[in-house]
Order: sequence, then structure tokens, then C-alpha cells
Amino acid sequence: MKISAKVRYGIAAMISLARNYTAAECTTLMSLSEKHNISKIYLEQIFSSLKRAGLVISTKGSQGGYKLSKTPEKITARDIFLALETSFAEKASDTVSQSDSSIESAINKLIFDRLDETIDKFLSSVTLDDLLAEADKYLTTEGYMYYL
Repeated sequence: MKISAKVRYGIAAMISLARNYTAAECTTLMSLSEKHNISKIYLEQIFSSLKRAGLVISTKGSQGGYKLSKTPEKITARDIFLALETSFAEKASDTVSQSDSSIESAINKLIFDRLDETIDKFLSSVTLDDLLAEADKYLTTEGYMYYL
């Protein structure tokens, strides 16, 4: 399964929004663009999809930007993925359906259908809060010099 850059950037941006969830102010696309080194225009496309899916809300004006529409515990990786892609995986091309439909049915039922179910279940089990907690484990103080 290949995960698109759109989904990867979308998840990274949503983790940043989750990190600021308790703050009263919105996060601007410009700040996300600079922080993650992602094109602002590309982020606009991503956030348009996230907004349409009801995962973020936007505020216009000088203090505007984006915020999560729900708590990080209520947004799953599946929600983000499906907001940015139409499905988890492209439909597999038929292999031998013309010559042996029984084999084709067996392959689909025992491999591809189960694989889709497993991916769906797994992505549904990972919340934005889980992703934020994992990201926070990797925060370091590298680059800072402390003097006593």
C-alpha cells in the first residue's frame, strides 16, 4: 500500500493542530507551511478536503486560521485518510477472472477483502491524540544551549 504525500502532509498538519488544540487561537496555513516545509497552496488543497470532511473549522480575519472541529481523541487516522483519499487502496485488477472466476473470487475474498478490513480496523484504532503523544516522545532539546 502506498500512502500519498497528501495524506502524509495532512496527518502531519493535523498533529500540529492537535498540539494547539487547547489554545484559543487558530493556526494559520502560513505557519504550518513554514513549520513543515510544505507549499501553502498544497496545504490549501489539503485543508479544503479536511474542512469538507468536517475535521477542521476555519476562521477568517486577522486572527483567522484553522482549528480541529473535535477533540484529538475523536479524530482517527482513518478519518484523515478518507478525507484526503477516496479509498485505502486502489481496486486490484482482476487476475484470472476471464479464465477462472473461482480463483479470482478466492483471491479477492481471502486476500484483498481481508487486507482492506485490516487496514480499516487499524486506522480506526489510531487517534490524533495517539499520534500527538507519539510525536511528543521525539521532542528534543537539541540545538538549545543551557548556561548555569
